[in-house]
Amino acid sequence: MKRYRILSFDFDARAHHLKPIPEHWEDRVKEVHLRNQEAITQGLALQYGQDQLEAKIKNFIDLEAKPISVTAFHNKFLAQVRSAYVIGSYYPALTGACALGERILNHMILLLRDYHKSSTLYKKVYRKDSFDDWTTAIDTLEEWKELLPKAVTKFRELQGKRNSAIHFNPEIDHNDKELALEAIHIIQNIVEIQFSSFGTQPWYFSYRSEIYIRKEWETKPFIKHIFLPNALLVGPKHNIESVQPKFVINDRFEYEDKEITDDQFIELRKKMLTSS
Repeated sequence: MKRYRILSFDFDARAHHLKPIPEHWEDRVKEVHLRNQEAITQGLALQYGQDQLEAKIKNFIDLEAKPISVTAFHNKFLAQVRSAYVIGSYYPALTGACALGERILNHMILLLRDYHKSSTLYKKVYRKDSFDDWTTAIDTLEEWKELLPKAVTKFRELQGKRNSAIHFNPEIDHNDKELALEAIHIIQNIVEIQFSSFGTQPWYFSYRSEIYIRKEWETKPFIKHIFLPNALLVGPKHNIESVQPKFVINDRFEYEDKEITDDQFIELRKKMLTSS
């Protein structure tokens, strides 16, 4: 009867709040938003230093928000890539974004290949401990259906950026900033598509703002290894008693020992919330 609810995720939406305040907003709302912007700016100054702070803030805004993502093998390094760009280390940010894409591909193949021994491409990846051939890695994960189609497209796009960045290209001396931003946006797109903790991915169903794993997806290798560790198995009567400093869930309820559909779970959840 229970379902896995996503409760662990990572994001940074500060860049969104630093955008210009629309003129049509009410003065009271503008004042609150301005105070929030000042607090965020002070935080960025502490995080990245006062030197050339205006340029750093501009770079931070250009990066856009860090995607809402489950915690996996990319979060820490994506944060480092973003930091490199903010402080003006554009070439390290460019190569870092590309290297992170390769690292994600490697992690996924090593994590999932034992589930795909009968696939046609398994023989190309079963003996190796690392993979620098992006085409083989992407083709393999695509054949296994472990990557969403849009993620496949974005990985191939990042592959082109990687080849241009890693192999000597004199033009990078002059457009490293532009290329770095493009590469970071692509890797962020990949995270948003493949690892999002909120969205329309086929393995999710939702009620209000609550995100759950569909029953039929619970045993899929990618979901089992990446998403279930970020989720908690709960029944439809559960409630969240606190979120800070950590989630405290009350689910001490009696449930029938039977299987129900995702739609039935939503109906039971709806009854519980509307009656409380």
